[in-house]
Amino acid sequence: MKKVAIQGYKGCFHEQAAREFYENERLEIVECDTFDGLYQAIEAGVADAAVMAIENTLSGGLIHNFELLRKYSHRIKGEVYLRIRQNLMALPGQSLMDIREVRTHYMAINQTREFFERECPWIHLVESEDTAKSARELRERSLKGVGAVASELAAKLYGLEILKGGIETYKQNFTRFLVFDDALEIPTEAVDKASICFTLPHKPGSLAHILTILSFYDMNLTRIQSLPIPGREWQYFFYADITFDDYVRYNQALDAVRPLVEGLDILGEYASSYYDNPSGS
Repeated sequence: MKKVAIQGYKGCFHEQAAREFYENERLEIVECDTFDGLYQAIEAGVADAAVMAIENTLSGGLIHNFELLRKYSHRIKGEVYLRIRQNLMALPGQSLMDIREVRTHYMAINQTREFFERECPWIHLVESEDTAKSARELRERSLKGVGAVASELAAKLYGLEILKGGIETYKQNFTRFLVFDDALEIPTEAVDKASICFTLPHKPGSLAHILTILSFYDMNLTRIQSLPIPGREWQYFFYADITFDDYVRYNQALDAVRPLVEGLDILGEYASSYYDNPSGS
């Protein structure tokens, strides 16, 4: 059984992403309080692998998690694009009119506020630590008149009834998760995506020059994120995701840009998932 570390509690979207990636394997979920804890769980041997959210189509990138990619040595071995479907749930035998309070994570509140204001304004929304933890507490404390917003997996895991499914305002709400698994070997012929990090000389046109070279070698830049370098004013780390059809051309592109950048770090080479599963279902 593979032990997979997630940030959050069993039944959260991290677990859902883990089960989608390892769909043919039996998993033991290792709950971690923080994203740093994911890496620490692997290094301590508590977990064999970890799944970590990195960006969302509505809220953007998780900045601290980009820093973790550079801080720890574990390479990215895969990704999952998961559609975030929020569901209002409660202990069985209750109706929507019975619910007076709903507990969930602040991001889930932001994603579903329009539903509550439009269809059930009598419900008081209370911010909690985690979506799945809110669902678990309903069961553990037998809370009547209280609901939670969480995943379908959480409802199933904790024996809750979904009173209203898909209550998120924006249906095209996806979170991208990264997979870290040192034991997982990705065949070169399957690799069509890479995540890299680099710094640039502080002079005009340096970034444009790099992007031109990547374009020449048919590299498709799918994301670029800049973060300041502590202690070096107005200089930045650049995190970039690139996709490609030819692994040889990819290596040629890296060879071409290496003399022009500082500290090029390959964070992971893996098979992209978005293009194979654009619906996220």
